Amino acid sequence: MRSCSVGDALCLHSETAFQKAKILVVKEQLTGVSIQLLDEDGYIKRQVVGKHRNEIEEGDFNDRQMAVIRALEKVLSHCKREGVRLVGYSDELVAYPASFSDLSQASVYAFDIDTDGVYTGADSELKLVDN
Repeated sequence: MRSCSVGDALCLHSETAFQKAKILVVKEQLTGVSIQLLDEDGYIKRQVVGKHRNEIEEGDFNDRQMAVIRALEKVLSHCKREGVRLVGYSDELVAYPASFSDLSQASVYAFDIDTDGVYTGADSELKLVDN
């Protein structure tokens, strides 16, 4: 992946490889490289592109919403510092001690996070927009 240039696309067919590639994009701070998960027909199911933080557009978020997002980022930073990891299972978000590297072992100690309906898994069948 380090040999990829800006504008390159890495096409993968395995969910596991896609997840590992996403981690590498963040870890290696690769920007401008597209990681694509393809289905069996070659269509893109999911895609991520590494970007510098200042390149990310804030879109339609107002100032208060951006303040909430930044506060959430601070909370996540505190989680990391205190040894708490989060994992999403479909539409559930759970916390577990970072000392457990095996998620099957960590699930015994997992704590369900009350997300108040804000968290929705990417693979969820739920609508993203409330009616």
